[in-house]
Amino acid sequence: MISHFHLMALNNAYANEKLLDAVCELSEKEFAAPRTGFFPSLKATLNHVFFVDRYYLDALYEEGVGKKVYDAQEISNPSELKSKQAKEDARLVAFCRDLTDEGARRHVTTDRGDKGVIEERVDALLMHLFQHQIHHRGQAHAMLSSTKVKPPQLDEFFLDFERDPVAEKHLTTAGMTDWQPN
Repeated sequence: MISHFHLMALNNAYANEKLLDAVCELSEKEFAAPRTGFFPSLKATLNHVFFVDRYYLDALYEEGVGKKVYDAQEISNPSELKSKQAKEDARLVAFCRDLTDEGARRHVTTDRGDKGVIEERVDALLMHLFQHQIHHRGQAHAMLSSTKVKPPQLDEFFLDFERDPVAEKHLTTAGMTDWQPN
């Protein structure tokens, strides 16, 4: 299961890079334009992904910032968001790379504001985080289809068949080119 988390973190970094590369072809006005989705724009959707990633990475690394991560201003420039998201993705990859079975079973605290501090198991938190990212990236992908920019393929990561070069880069950098599912 531990290698699964590492691979999911690498897949996440790949998918964010591909999606944000496409989004960077938009102007700031197009990025912020109203669109149909859970959040009202690509800007709002992708900032939500970024801030939730920061929130859960704060919990996983036990940094103590908690809900205050949401106090920062939304990022309006797609290139700036791409750069900041890549840094958070690298932190998640490193966390998952170094995760042990014991570490996956430990509990970390999550600041739930007026609902208090809730302890969560690391493995459950990671599974939730990956699902959250996939959920909202899919919404952003659909929103992108209403722009001049073609939504990129985001699922060519795990299989050798038609693996995307960006996926290959992430796997190679992590030394995971010969991985095999357990």
